[in-house]
Amino acid sequence: MRDPVLVEVVRGGFTESVHHGRVAITGPDGSLTASLGAAEDIFFPRSSVKPLQAVGMLRLGLDLPPELLALVCASHTGEPFHVAAVRELLARAGRTEADLQTPPEWPLDDDARLAVQQAGGTPQSITMNCSGKHAGMIMTATLNGWPVDSYLDPEHPVQQGILAAIADLTGDQPGPFAVDGCGAPLAGITLTGLARAFGRLAAATGSTPEARVAAAIRTHPERVSGTRRDERALLRAVPGLVAKSGAEAVYAAGLPDGRGIALKIDDGSPRARAVLLAALLLRLGFDHETVRQQARPPVLGRGEPVGELRAVLPADW
Repeated sequence: MRDPVLVEVVRGGFTESVHHGRVAITGPDGSLTASLGAAEDIFFPRSSVKPLQAVGMLRLGLDLPPELLALVCASHTGEPFHVAAVRELLARAGRTEADLQTPPEWPLDDDARLAVQQAGGTPQSITMNCSGKHAGMIMTATLNGWPVDSYLDPEHPVQQGILAAIADLTGDQPGPFAVDGCGAPLAGITLTGLARAFGRLAAATGSTPEARVAAAIRTHPERVSGTRRDERALLRAVPGLVAKSGAEAVYAAGLPDGRGIALKIDDGSPRARAVLLAALLLRLGFDHETVRQQARPPVLGRGEPVGELRAVLPADW
């Protein structure tokens, strides 16, 4: 069955484009309480799984202050403070940029990319958005005395520990398996499982790995994303929220009462991702100017609003 239309692009009162997708919302007990589309189908969570991977590393002994742990959870934009923090992560393990196995890329942030280009720089592994996660994997391998050069091997103890954490937090049996854009192993899970996991993160208390990851994301959202990203704005706007996006228009969020939300836009369009999550948060009672703005961003004509992107949610849902 085809997933329903969940976001539409309206220009001059005419629906110009639509985006199909799926949604899962779980309760504090982890049960599925509402869904749209194929919430139980297997999909690849992409970078939205990074907070779960970070929990796996903490369970293996990684110990970091929140400002550095946030980089392990990050899809950062390569701004100077991101790069400096990744260098600090590597230095704490006695490692360097040469140990990173991320593909060389320009910074995602426009200003940071332009500054590198104007200085005559080239794409680097450390400015790739996943370099913080990779640095965390390198640190975890180093502190346990495990090989570093093979840290991306699916059978490596670091990857096996991460996989165990994903299985535990989601309640899914992960698989099938693939390779993510950064080169790290990638496991398929269900949208329901991803929502469940984020609910667990957001409700965690004390000094558990889950609570530490949630605190790092809440207190340092600019390190998890970037100073100009929609994720940072949303995390600042909604008290207690824990959220992380991923490639191909995946987004997951946990609410402080233990409810979880996960969504996937079928065509992978990032423009629909933030719109749908903001609309879901409004529907759940989280009203804030930033949330309202993200739920209905304008469509422009000659620089002026002539329409909007908006979510399409059932009235009785």
